[in-house]
Amino acid sequence: MADDVFKALADPTRRRILDELTERNSQTLFEICARLTTRHGLGLSRQAVSQHLAVLESAGLVISRREGRYKFHDLNTEPLKHIVSRWLGPKAPESTS
Repeated sequence: MADDVFKALADPTRRRILDELTERNSQTLFEICARLTTRHGLGLSRQAVSQHLAVLESAGLVISRREGRYKFHDLNTEPLKHIVSRWLGPKAPESTS
């Protein structure tokens, strides 16, 4: 599972999508595309953004839900917490600097 998270985070466009969801959660594909265009100058097609969202969703970083005809995307930080606790958990040695 951690490999999927690292793969998802390796792409700068996916990190920007996560940044946008951090700033404002529960966005539709149209809203994410608009924010990527206006705030980051990325002219990606909806299909390209949808593919990025699919990678993020398979890594568990994004959860999608349907409400009527709309599909909303929410940030899920649990996979990141697992990675952080793996290396920075209570058993991690303290720095001596």
